[in-house]
This record gives sequence, C-alpha cells and structure tokens, in this order.
Amino acid sequence: MTTRNEHDSLGDFAVPADAWYGIQTARAVANFRISGRGPDPDFIVAHARIKVAAARVNARAGWLDAPLAREIERAALAIAAGDYHDQFVVDRFQAGAGTSHNMNTNEVIANLANVALGGARGTYEPLHPNDHVNMGQSTNDTIPTAIRLAALAKLRRLVQASHEMARAFDVLARREHATIKSGRTHLQDAVPTTLGREFGAYAWTLKRCARRIQDCALDLGDLGLGGSAVGTGLNTPPHYAKQVCAELAALTGESLRPAADLSAQMQSMADLMGLSAAIRGLAIEVTRIANDLRLLASGPRTGLAEIVLPAVQPGSSIMPGKVNPVMLEMLNQVCYQVMGQDAAIAAMSQAGQLELNVMMPALGSALFDMMDWLTHALTAVTTKALTGIRAQRERCAAYAETSVGLATLLNRAIGYSAAARIAKESETTGRPISELVKAQGLMDEAAFARLVAAAAAGEEGA
Repeated sequence: MTTRNEHDSLGDFAVPADAWYGIQTARAVANFRISGRGPDPDFIVAHARIKVAAARVNARAGWLDAPLAREIERAALAIAAGDYHDQFVVDRFQAGAGTSHNMNTNEVIANLANVALGGARGTYEPLHPNDHVNMGQSTNDTIPTAIRLAALAKLRRLVQASHEMARAFDVLARREHATIKSGRTHLQDAVPTTLGREFGAYAWTLKRCARRIQDCALDLGDLGLGGSAVGTGLNTPPHYAKQVCAELAALTGESLRPAADLSAQMQSMADLMGLSAAIRGLAIEVTRIANDLRLLASGPRTGLAEIVLPAVQPGSSIMPGKVNPVMLEMLNQVCYQVMGQDAAIAAMSQAGQLELNVMMPALGSALFDMMDWLTHALTAVTTKALTGIRAQRERCAAYAETSVGLATLLNRAIGYSAAARIAKESETTGRPISELVKAQGLMDEAAFARLVAAAAAGEEGA
C-alpha cells in the first residue's frame, strides 16, 4: 500500500495515499482494532449534516469565507447522500466521546473540499479540518447531536415496523373473530375466548409500544449543538445554537430546537436512555407474543396446534419432515439481544463525569444496533410468518368443547362450589362439561353451547 506522510501535534504518521481521511483517522484505525465494525450509516449521515448546518451559519455570520463554506457544504452533502461512506473507518469502540469519528468526518470533508479547490489530499490548504470544517463545534456537542439525529431516523422505521406487525395481527383478529377456543391461564384450562381476541390483544399492545417509542421523539429534538466544549458556546457566532438547529431541521425534516440547557445535553444521556427503555418495552412484549405463537403452533400432533405457521425452511438435519417456528425463534433471539443492549446503555448513561459522558460512541452503537435489529426482525416475522398463519379451527373447537374451564360458566346458575364439583368430575372422568350439565338436568347442549359462544364473544358484562 502506498502512503502519504502527514503531520500533527504528535509528529508524523503514514496515511494511505488514496484515502480521503487524514492523520488523526489513521492513528485511530491503528489504535482501535476492536470490533471490526465501522460507524453506523445513519450516524455518518447525521454527522455530515451537522457540518453542512455549521458551515451555513458560520458563513452567514462572516466567520467562514463563502468559497470555503460552499465546498464544505458540497462535500458534506455528498456524504449525507451516501457517497464516501467507505472512508469512515474508525472502529465503533474508540476514543471517548467520539473525537476520532469527529475528526474522521472533518478530514474527509477537508480533503474533498481542498481537492475541489485545486489543492491536494493531506495538505489542508486552503481549508483545514479543525479551523474550518469544525468551526464553532466540538466533539462534545456534535457527537451527541448526531446520535440523536440518527436515532430519530431509525425511530421512524421501528415505529413503522411495529405498526405493520400490529396491522397483520388486526387482519388475523378480524378473520378469526368467531373462532372459539379455550382460554388458558397458568397454562391450565380457563374460560372460552376467541382466537381473534388473542390476536387483537397483540395488535393493541404493539400499537401502545409504538406510541411510547414515538413519544421519545420530542425529547430527542432538544439538541445540545452550539454548546461547544462544555455547553458555554465558546467560539461560536452569535445566535449560533438557534440558527444551526433551524438548518438541521430543514435538512432532516425533524422538529429540532436548542435545548434549554446546552450543558445538560452534554452531560446527560437520559433522553437516549428513555428511548432505549421504550424499545426494551417493545422487545419484552414482542418476545412474549412470539412465545405465545410458538405455543399455539406447537405440534403438529403432540402440541396445541391451534394455528399453523408458514413453513419457510426444513427444521431438522436428522428428523425428516420436521418444520420449526424459525422466524419466531429468530425474533426471540433478537429481543434478548435488545434487552442486553438496553442494560449496557443504562450502565453507560450513568458513567459520565462532570461536563461530559465519554461513553457516547459505544452507547450510540448499542442504541443503533437495537433499533436496526428489532426493525429488521419485526419486518421479517410480519412478512414471512404472520401473514401466512392458518387457524386450526376444528382443533380450537375440540379444545374449547372439552375444557374443564367451561365449568366457570355455571357459577351464576349453581354457584362456585357446585360448579367446582362438576369441573372435578369432568377432569377425572374425561366427560365434557356440556355432557355433565345435560346429564344432571341443568341445561341442554344447545343452551350450553350458546352460553359458551356468548362468553367467548364477551357479550356478558361487556
């Protein structure tokens, strides 16, 4: 590999000759060979947009020469559009607060701009990565702002994926609204319900989880950008914070504003932790629902087998014909990973000291991962599992008709104690409740069937 030599305050260092990044990025690459993972694409885009907004405001204030501002903006917009992402090479686990990524961005933009202005890579003339690209900024305010902007972009996708899953359950709920089945509590026979009611409950829960995640967007829009190094706004033009937020709002389409306390947004990760907690809540509910579906689909002969999931691949390397609920198993695995990332985010959120939380690179990475993983998993399960669910209505009816839980329907007619004796007799003899009710002259089978249907539909006491 051919290299060029660059110089910084620590001395000389070799940089790949064809790299758009520079010496500080190259040092970071050498120092942080940790995960093998580069920065998140949404984060790269968000950070580049911050550079666009800053250049515009600095130029209007007369702090940055217009030709330099134009080239900074041109280069940063190209990055925001998806170009040059291969030049963002610093590992996700890096210098505290994200200084290495901030300089990676500054150097790429500076080199692109200088070449456009007739200069050469690595010379930083006439445009310097610190003096011009980073003007009015610090790692300490740009990195948390970029994390917020990337999280807002991902939030939209996660909420959409949650709603799409909820819609799939709503379709199933309408289709199976009259499919009577035995309810189960404590994994034991309970009173009748419908398959549609179970599916509808899943849809309702997912919508509430999505709403809680969406509610986090408001706090994420409170930016600390303009606080500079410690929240005082050092080395920024007048009214910089307000103007740079307005530029970012125009670039992103998000509702953004300067935080009432710029220092607080540098110290505290509470808004990001709140988003993480809301996502954890979704993951907890989703893994519960996934486990319910696995139970309902268990079988085909020795399980519940009340529903059949689409077969997407063979299930066993040794048992011929076996088909497993692989999409739901994948979803469980993702949800557990999401919960783990949330625990890491909570730990890192409390790990800041004084004016800064230096855990931001890893915190942001954990947040991005949990959002992307869960979004992709929800979409995959919705398209490959939920839309192809088939109800085993005869199986549901058979369980409902033989459920010991039907004795509960007799409570008002004969009292709890007498109903309990009938339930015990059904359990020990294997005779259905409906048969025992008829034999004891309490009501005929048709009347009891109507009672079951009314109970399953929730007509009594609704």
